[in-house]
Amino acid sequence: MTSRTATTFPPPVMEARRWLDGVTFSADRPLINVSQAAPVDPPPPQMRAAMAEMLEDPETHLYGPVLGLPALREELARQWADHYDGPARADQIAITAGCNQAFAATITALCNEGDEVILPTPWYFNHKMWLDMSGVTSVPLATGADLIPDAESARKLITDRTRAISLVSPNNPGGVEYPAETLQAFFDLARETGIKLLVDETYRDFDSRPTPPHTLLSNDNWDDTLIQLYSFSKAYRLTGHRVGAVIAHPGILFEIEKFLDTVSICAPQLGQRAALWGLQNLGQWLAGERDEILDRRAAITDNMPLLESKGWKLMGVGAYFAYLQHPFSETSDRLAPKLVAEAGVLVLPGTMFMPEDDPEGGRQFRIAFANVDRAGIKQLFDRLAALDWPLAPPHGTA
Repeated sequence: MTSRTATTFPPPVMEARRWLDGVTFSADRPLINVSQAAPVDPPPPQMRAAMAEMLEDPETHLYGPVLGLPALREELARQWADHYDGPARADQIAITAGCNQAFAATITALCNEGDEVILPTPWYFNHKMWLDMSGVTSVPLATGADLIPDAESARKLITDRTRAISLVSPNNPGGVEYPAETLQAFFDLARETGIKLLVDETYRDFDSRPTPPHTLLSNDNWDDTLIQLYSFSKAYRLTGHRVGAVIAHPGILFEIEKFLDTVSICAPQLGQRAALWGLQNLGQWLAGERDEILDRRAAITDNMPLLESKGWKLMGVGAYFAYLQHPFSETSDRLAPKLVAEAGVLVLPGTMFMPEDDPEGGRQFRIAFANVDRAGIKQLFDRLAALDWPLAPPHGTA
């Protein structure tokens, strides 16, 4: 008998950490860890001070409303509407214990065993894992060299079992920011075919565009088709406090409430209160964080000529990620552990983001640069450029 958890693969980040076992790094050549996107720095001091005061409120330590603190739902609705220049109400928002739970709750509310969800590849592995464990088939939608999915290609994959198309923008793992017209085309397709469009916007605060990334909320009755997911973890460094959100039709939230009440009862109260405080007080600070991430993104681009001269290719970059195609004869899943020992670099192979039968994953790596500054990115690229491994055709004779 196969259990639900046995239907999927081990957590990729945890697997990668095992590659560090038994490996030592010198002080003059420390490990460069670009395997995970979660910020390692704590919340800013002013938020930590506010959180310390929150701990003195007895209600911080109690269960709260299943769908989240009303004040947080109201504030997020107001700011969501302002950001996207479209209507959003508090009764269209649920607060979850992180964005992964937002996805899990949404899929559980939408799907039965044997249903299908379309995922562009490379996909976010935790989405694939939850679909596996739910008995829902992940239908891969191949993307081109620009990593942008195509709605008409997705149309060909829709069957009577399809319940949703799930997108991530800015993308994890590819980093690419989906154009507004791409997202609108997927919205139109979903509405036409009677399925849902999920848009995970965990990294929206670090989108490089000065204008709203899409106008989906300007569609009449947008919530009959669109479901948006969000995370406060990246914006305010609240990764350990687990606060995310679902923006959807109240009817869907009615079903999601059953899931949340069964799994976590409510998102952690301290994290919710901190998220509310952040929304109300850290706009300028968050703008500075965005500027820093955009500078690191620019550092990736600035340093790419060094790798391009060695046969590497930058497929996508944005938010926290750069997605690279390597020139070597061995596959990325074999090379990634070697990178730890030989280059002092911990990075995830593209095979962790692709179907097992798709050979493209073997040629790709994801770099998560949120915790590596411009100087660290230069060191990373120097180490990668120094690799003297056999090349794959047409770069060599392997």
